[in-house]
Amino acid sequence: MYKTITSSQNPIIKNIQLLDSKSRERRKQGLFVVEGKREISMAFKGGYQFQTILFCPKIFPETTFSKFVKKVYPKPECIALSSDLYKKIAYRSSTEGIIGIAKTKSLHLDDIQFSKKNPLILVAEAPEKPGNIGALLRTADAAKLDAVIIANPKTDMYNPNIIRSSLGCVFTNAIASGTTDEIISFLKRNNISIYCAALQGSVSYHLADYTQSTAIVVGTEATGLSENWLAESTKNILIPMQGEIDSMNVSVAAGILIFEAKRQRNFL
Repeated sequence: MYKTITSSQNPIIKNIQLLDSKSRERRKQGLFVVEGKREISMAFKGGYQFQTILFCPKIFPETTFSKFVKKVYPKPECIALSSDLYKKIAYRSSTEGIIGIAKTKSLHLDDIQFSKKNPLILVAEAPEKPGNIGALLRTADAAKLDAVIIANPKTDMYNPNIIRSSLGCVFTNAIASGTTDEIISFLKRNNISIYCAALQGSVSYHLADYTQSTAIVVGTEATGLSENWLAESTKNILIPMQGEIDSMNVSVAAGILIFEAKRQRNFL
């Protein structure tokens, strides 16, 4: 039998709601909330440690839960929730009846270690929408990129909307964040060529050579990349448009560029 919580005034429940809604609290406590069996499993796989895991026995049976948490190390506190309380705190309307409180990881640039001599990484400058960040992370996971770096982030990577939209891929990618200048210095130190998605002075994306150490850098649809990136670019690249618009969704554009790089590396 597990300890059961039925009151919304319980400090653990109130803290879950706080962590879900406040980036400041996630940074201060070094904790974040993960909801759903798939996402929690991917966090386990990504090496995240859980402080607490809560489940609703009517949705996620106790016997199934006991088997599920056996693979979790170190052992978290496990708590059962009443159905009404679970529905009240669940972030998603359809979920598997399980929520975890996990410890954040450092996302510093110096924590990134490359196992290949010619890493392929994605840099996204100032993405504003969690949904776009989630889509970028799913693409990065699908392509098995060596790293994803967020420049001048507008939100923290443990935002529940990013976790949800990435389908847990926030845990399976090597991720870092920093200022544009910090990231440019990092790329230069590691002899990584910078290919900026931009309209100015560009060549068609399929004409560039991505077989060496490469960073594909994308900006926002509204403003594109900052001048600092364009000044340090090895080569600017673009996706030719045949319609009336001159840009597309950042995650779609990144996917096209990333998989052209993968094609050149014969990894498809």
